[in-house]
Amino acid sequence: MSENADMKKQEQEQIIELGSDITKSSRGNIYTLTIIGQVEGHQVAPETVKTTKYEHVLPLLAGIEESEDIDGLLLLLNTVGGDIEAGLAIAEMIAGMKKPTVSLVLGGGHSIGIPLAVCTKQSFITPTASMTVHPVRMTGLVVGAPQTFRYFHRIQEQIADFVTANSRISREDFERYMMATGEMATDVGTILYGKEAVASGLIDKLGGLSDALDALHQMIEKQKQ
Repeated sequence: MSENADMKKQEQEQIIELGSDITKSSRGNIYTLTIIGQVEGHQVAPETVKTTKYEHVLPLLAGIEESEDIDGLLLLLNTVGGDIEAGLAIAEMIAGMKKPTVSLVLGGGHSIGIPLAVCTKQSFITPTASMTVHPVRMTGLVVGAPQTFRYFHRIQEQIADFVTANSRISREDFERYMMATGEMATDVGTILYGKEAVASGLIDKLGGLSDALDALHQMIEKQKQ
């Protein structure tokens, strides 16, 4: 098998396994990474659940940052949330990258998907996409002790710190959305759609794929200059 055929096979496998792709053009080489379904952490999700595995994404991000063949990262989000530590780990990795990064929320960027949406240098959301802001919660067996609730509170503080540091939303507004009681039937929190997410300062701009790509190419061109 030729070298070109090997490369094409690797790219096809990457799209299937990781939902990622490299687009090469005269304007720059862009790595597109998708965060879909549930962000999977230390616990393995059932086979029927679509997941993004953090152990795949973390080394991939390190490789993108170091690669001389990649100029920028486009992050496509349609996630219900998932493991808090895994989601924050991915978000911190992207926030620490020097290369141009742009996110686009499509469908949903819920729960821990919010730090992932705001961790890039510029963020976009489509008009029909939604984002659910709610307090930290855990399923399964929980030890009913004061220390457990303090731990939850401290995690919540870390999430609020990260989101407010990487977006234009104020701490007061973010916590108000998080603790709202009149939005969701059986839960505490707020659902923000495209325009609302931008108006709140959570997301930078309303737009689609072409807008996100234009912004990324502008960053790449600026960095090259």
